[in-house]
Amino acid sequence: MNLKTFLWEYGEHVPGYDVTVINEREARAAAGILFMLGMIVIFVGIGYGHIIVARVYLAFLFVDFTARAISPSYSPSLLLGKYVVRNQKPEYVGGLQKRFAWTLGWLISLPMLYWFVLNWDITFYKVLICVLCLTLMFLENAFGVCVGCMIYKAIMSKDPEHCPGGVCEMRIKEPIQKFNFLQASIAIVTVTGLLLGIYLFLAKTESKTFFGEFLHEAVLTKAQLQKEQEEKFQREADKEFGDDDF
Repeated sequence: MNLKTFLWEYGEHVPGYDVTVINEREARAAAGILFMLGMIVIFVGIGYGHIIVARVYLAFLFVDFTARAISPSYSPSLLLGKYVVRNQKPEYVGGLQKRFAWTLGWLISLPMLYWFVLNWDITFYKVLICVLCLTLMFLENAFGVCVGCMIYKAIMSKDPEHCPGGVCEMRIKEPIQKFNFLQASIAIVTVTGLLLGIYLFLAKTESKTFFGEFLHEAVLTKAQLQKEQEEKFQREADKEFGDDDF
């Protein structure tokens, strides 16, 4: 394989496609596997207090994205995804934009490798990098949204071909993709309810972790935080002096 082939051919040659492609079903299955493992790591880490599971997972993530950036044929998660969807009809997408997206994933995994695998130094903002990575995996697995592919399309002078979900091709929405008034109303109420519920949970629930405390403070205004501190001080004062008999 020469340098030109390595740089501009990523994936497989499939009859009927003028660019090298990969199977999007495998990519989404792999994203789902990594996301599921990441959530298990979070639950085990919180529930049992073992950081070793996070270190192993993040080391695996780095190795997996390194393999993806070189060739999709040797990525452990893609091979697992390939096995899971082996009986499904392939959905081919352009390989170069997926390689760009996975290279971004590799760049995200680099600081996580240093912070959490080689040198355990956890802070809220560093954890946000992990949250970003899991969010990108979730978007790809659940909705077929490849954020890296969208960035690739935005910065390239020539539009890529065969994007996931056909988003690169100009087309008119089919009737089944459109919302009527009732459907739009239900969707808006659902999203509003979810956002309101998350806000009320973060604002009203007492946090027991530094991460939760940060989120709690992030959703409140300075006036609300000041009022909360005054109420907390008053409760502590009442508890300390309430039983005194003068």
